[in-house]
Amino acid sequence: MEMLRGFIVSYRRGPKTQRPKECLLKFPHIKSFSEASSLIGRKVAWPVGERKCIGKIVAPHGKKGLVRARFRKGVPGEALGSQVEII
Repeated sequence: MEMLRGFIVSYRRGPKTQRPKECLLKFPHIKSFSEASSLIGRKVAWPVGERKCIGKIVAPHGKKGLVRARFRKGVPGEALGSQVEII
């Protein structure tokens, strides 16, 4: 199986709040809600040198293939726009 790579698009946020533990992820070949739903429960990692921030895909987000991932620790702002991989 090939390693799936995606990008961190943004934090999950509202009008007055921002949740750094939850991120919105975009995988280039995932285009629909049903394809995104198949990724729920998979673990993702954002590499930081030799250590990694580990998270889990918890829900689809919208109808265009974005997913929501919850990380154990908050992901830093420098992670926005960078790659994550499914482990």
